[in-house]
Amino acid sequence: MGFKPLPIGVENFQEIIEQGYYYVDKTAMIKELLEMRGKVNLFTRPRRFGKTLNLSMLQCFFEEGYCDARRLFQGLFIMNQDKDFTGYMSCYPVISLSLKSLKQPSFELSYMQLKKTIAEEFRRHDRILDSSCLTEAEKQRYRNICDVQGKEWDYLDALKFLSACLGKVKEKKTIILIDEYDVPLENAYFSGFYDRMTAVIRSLFESALKTNGYLEFAVITGCLRISKESIFAGLNNLKIVSITSPTYSEYFGFTEQEVRDMLKFYGRERCMDTMKTWYDGYLFGKTEVYNPWSVINYVEQVWADPESFPKPFWSNTSSNSIIRALVEHADIRVKQEIELLIQGESIEKSVHEDITYEDIQPEKSRENIWNFLFFTGYLKKTDERMEENVHYISMAIPNEEVRVIFKNTVLSWFEQKISKKDLTPLYKSILEGRCEDFETAVSQMLREGISFYDTKESFYRGFLMGLLNGLEDYYAFSNRESGLGRYDICLKPMEADKPAVLMELKVAAGYGELEERSSQALQQILEKEYERELVWEGYREVLCYGIAFYKKSCRIKLEKHKLS
Repeated sequence: MGFKPLPIGVENFQEIIEQGYYYVDKTAMIKELLEMRGKVNLFTRPRRFGKTLNLSMLQCFFEEGYCDARRLFQGLFIMNQDKDFTGYMSCYPVISLSLKSLKQPSFELSYMQLKKTIAEEFRRHDRILDSSCLTEAEKQRYRNICDVQGKEWDYLDALKFLSACLGKVKEKKTIILIDEYDVPLENAYFSGFYDRMTAVIRSLFESALKTNGYLEFAVITGCLRISKESIFAGLNNLKIVSITSPTYSEYFGFTEQEVRDMLKFYGRERCMDTMKTWYDGYLFGKTEVYNPWSVINYVEQVWADPESFPKPFWSNTSSNSIIRALVEHADIRVKQEIELLIQGESIEKSVHEDITYEDIQPEKSRENIWNFLFFTGYLKKTDERMEENVHYISMAIPNEEVRVIFKNTVLSWFEQKISKKDLTPLYKSILEGRCEDFETAVSQMLREGISFYDTKESFYRGFLMGLLNGLEDYYAFSNRESGLGRYDICLKPMEADKPAVLMELKVAAGYGELEERSSQALQQILEKEYERELVWEGYREVLCYGIAFYKKSCRIKLEKHKLS
């Protein structure tokens, strides 16, 4: 079998098959969809887990006259099934709508983009305007929508109107496919027009899916479950298939066998352990799933260079707005839980799927934030239990890729937070030798931030260097050779008549060790003769700080030395 390119960024089923891309066969989803017979099916999965490609596959299979379906599906799972399933091929009018482009900075621009998106789908079916089955009034409204010239109310039930027109002309019910329904809702929440966008989406969806006699069935995708209260009030035919559902579990993301088959195809079987550490860890229903976007990116990378290192490919595709909101609103308890997660521990939280973006507000309930992180792929299920009809799930970070995203995101936001602080009082306390004030300032900043290496000296050294880099008229150095060893931190003034600063850091095993360890740190400065370099450079005075840390507390001791 010859080489096949990997479909990175290719989400069109027809293009993948016709252009010879490597395709992981997910056509068994068609069989299950026909067997389950859900009227309105909502599939919630994290970003980049194959939702768009699967909708494209459904369109290619079901839509009449859309493509040469028998040729496209040749050799795939669905074609080996009997006519109870293959008999539905190319039999229906299909409305396909993606809301990905509605990520605009204002409601007006988002609404205009929605109208353009709807107009494109109307134009795709405009051959039905030649039919005598439609009245002149219907044709005129149809043309107005095609030209983005319709009245505001024309768009609020546009999908229902289009399915009715298709039904009249083709004498068949319509399949409706809606991709990434929650993109405009998430964007509207973080951009400040959530209520207005929710009202538009509710009207558009309700009319098409609740009271539509021309609907055969619908498939909707998104990251989060649609709240019935905010989007589908009274919709009784909605079937939710979330990451906790036992059905359809293997169709979004790659199973372990599919990943092994892909690595074998490209001759990179030895990369399986790295693949598992970095991109595995999701549990959809009871199926173990790998992140498909990251898998195909990594396979392409190691095919070109077998010695290349794994990367957090998903970080460039998935919105981090939710994590940022979590960090910015976090209280001490939430910060402790984030630290536990990054260290590889689990936390247990009650889970409910019927949420809206408004629930992310801290005054609503901080517990809701964990629901968002869980359902958007930042956390995985490790265990679950029911207690008094409340569903509790033990959650953990799924793999090394997401752990890196957490680390990088959390650290960058903490650095931004520090950069906005006035650190002048801290700097003055250091240069004036006021240990108590120095201790208080450092401990306060440790408690405000999020740390996950507080058992390692290197974490605290990096933490202090981040604070000290803004000290004017001083150069900050870390882990440099001097005397008989390597100091942790040295601050050298630009003028020799100002005091230099040496800092040696130690990590204590408990609060009771802080005093002893800070004394040991101070003694090390003297025994290792770290001052020798400062004498040679002509400095006249040095402030020697022995600093001991335990978690988010520190103890600091000082000796002042005249240099000669």
